[in-house]
Amino acid sequence: LTVNIMEAKNLKKMDVGGLSDPFVKVVLQHNGKRLKKKKTSVKQNTLNPYFNESFSFEIPFSQIQVLVITVYDYDKLGSNDPIGKCWIGYGASGVGLRHWSDMLANPRRPVAQWHTLEYCYF
Repeated sequence: LTVNIMEAKNLKKMDVGGLSDPFVKVVLQHNGKRLKKKKTSVKQNTLNPYFNESFSFEIPFSQIQVLVITVYDYDKLGSNDPIGKCWIGYGASGVGLRHWSDMLANPRRPVAQWHTLEYCYF
């Protein structure tokens, strides 16, 4: 499975200066357990980061169930703050489930889709 994180637009302001330092974490889950995870690079001082980073997961087809995509604000001190997340795969709904179905129906072809983040509140 290859996942390409392209870009994000209009992210939530997380830093004092009104910007964020976003990065994306992609987690592959099976039966609610994390199997593998990958992270993009951090993009400094932006609410509209461009990543264009690909991640390949070598995993049996039967174990591919859910991708959890979370955007974080990188913090040098303390923990990174989640900005928002979305789910793609079984157990997802709406766009996340439709994207998954499109991907399964078109093996070995890229299937691009915008996803809306569910924002994390503290």
